[in-house]
Amino acid sequence: MGEFKKIETPLIGSVIEQLKIGDKIAVYGNIYSGRDAALPRLVKSIQNGENLLELEGAVIMHTAVSPAGIAPTSSNKTDIENSIAPLSKAGVRMYIGKGSLNKDTISVLKMFESVFVVTPPAAALLTNKVIASKMVAFPDEGMEAIHQLKVEGIPGIVAVIHGESIY
Repeated sequence: MGEFKKIETPLIGSVIEQLKIGDKIAVYGNIYSGRDAALPRLVKSIQNGENLLELEGAVIMHTAVSPAGIAPTSSNKTDIENSIAPLSKAGVRMYIGKGSLNKDTISVLKMFESVFVVTPPAAALLTNKVIASKMVAFPDEGMEAIHQLKVEGIPGIVAVIHGESIY
């Protein structure tokens, strides 16, 4: 099965440079949640010059946070995939979700030295990896608000990096 590479947040360039397609990773530290409702709002806030979150080296998991737990949503939904370029430009270096991304998004990830990681939609497994959760932006979005999650060992497989995709 192979070893998981331990990845700690925030990410620095050399961490991403050493990853390759198919690497199994486990993410430790603070990550942000975000999906269809909140990510376009986060992008708009950045375009308006607001700094709601510390995004340099950040990780965003495409998920909602509910009492039932967390699980990835499809990262190729229009509002989610369209957020990847501006968020990468703002410093986000890793996205955790599921599904394939289009070629333009793959090119953007390469340009900004960011990575897309797929993780299984196994809510019970992922929820057990969340140590703490705090809502940090857009509380009116309910479970789709952006949360800061303290995680220990969110698993994933590198799916898009350096302009390459497993899809």
